[in-house]
Amino acid sequence: MKPSFFIRNIPVYGDLILSPMAGFSDVPFRLICREFGMSMSYTEVISMDGILWNNKKTFKLLDFLPSERPVTFQILGNDEDKLVAACRLIEPLRPDIIDINMGCSVSDIAGKGAGAGLLKNPSKVGRIFYKLTRALSVPVTGKIRLGWDNKSRNYYEVAKILEDNGASLIAVHGRTRSQFFFGKADWDAIAEIKQKVKIPVIGNGDVKCVADIERIKKHTGCDGVMVGRAAIGNPWIFQHKDREQVPNEEKIKVIRRHLLHMLEYYGHDIGVILFRKHVIKYILGMHNATELRQHILKCCNADGIFNLISSHIERIHKQEAA
Repeated sequence: MKPSFFIRNIPVYGDLILSPMAGFSDVPFRLICREFGMSMSYTEVISMDGILWNNKKTFKLLDFLPSERPVTFQILGNDEDKLVAACRLIEPLRPDIIDINMGCSVSDIAGKGAGAGLLKNPSKVGRIFYKLTRALSVPVTGKIRLGWDNKSRNYYEVAKILEDNGASLIAVHGRTRSQFFFGKADWDAIAEIKQKVKIPVIGNGDVKCVADIERIKKHTGCDGVMVGRAAIGNPWIFQHKDREQVPNEEKIKVIRRHLLHMLEYYGHDIGVILFRKHVIKYILGMHNATELRQHILKCCNADGIFNLISSHIERIHKQEAA
């Protein structure tokens, strides 16, 4: 099989990638998405300070399995020297790639100059990538937005700075920071970046269904597509299937498999609690899903969740047969 693109010398087979989403892109969910064709893994975003303080919860977020490779550690920070120090500390954990987050729009982060806040300071971005690409042996990549707001859409300037300072790939969310996740993603801007840089470009934003995957690829010419919220409860999107095409029986099998991964990784109690936000997305579109959701959110054990869903689907089949 021919690689879809390379991140420096690392081949990537396939062009669909799960976005690094805090609270969702953990090991269990990445394993499920990988089963369905996700081409590479991004960890949840990791705080620079958490690494430097040797925070156990931060380092837990860097867990990955060999089957996930290539694996990208995504790091968040606003201080160039601290970022270099943090990345040097985690490089021995053997990620394939280290990515710098310049897209996080959360006020407490962006307002302090990290995440999308870095887009306000392109010269600092240049210094960060200049230092990182010389300090690390693994490829360094960046995930950006189009700018801080519509008055400062500096995406091309930032993209060129990344390329000129050694970045091996750019992932582009086609919105500004001030848009957060609202409004239409600007695929024209992603296309402009793709036309003007020589390194791979990943398109992100407004990919809600399988048809959108093909549309963004055709519109932008991007090398890969990053799928975020549309993949939650719908890993079939990595198989080019929309959730409406998936039979309920198949959904039950995957729900069970995902839940078992959660229990194995987190333990029963925490695994069940953290799985709730996934399972309420898996059941979207089912008959009487709102009622089922209410019962699931009150359930405190794994067998209970699975039995609720199985019984609900059995009732649907009986009603359809009547």
